[in-house]
Amino acid sequence: MASLPVLSGRKVVKVFKSFDWQVARQSGSHIIMVKENQIATLSVPNHKEVAKGTLRSLIHSSNLSIAEFVAASKKL
Repeated sequence: MASLPVLSGRKVVKVFKSFDWQVARQSGSHIIMVKENQIATLSVPNHKEVAKGTLRSLIHSSNLSIAEFVAASKKL
């Protein structure tokens, strides 16, 4: 299993954008992302470091594998 990287909220948003997620709005300290034909929305905290548990939950909600997310984060 791939180890989760330590990423900022902005970097997490960039990775999800590479999987066709779009920023819908910014609500306080969170960035809300949506994807067409996807019921779930992602609420990414706009922090210097996103907690690993939070990141794992976001990846799970987006129907991605951790390996896919890590590979995409290394490309950016």
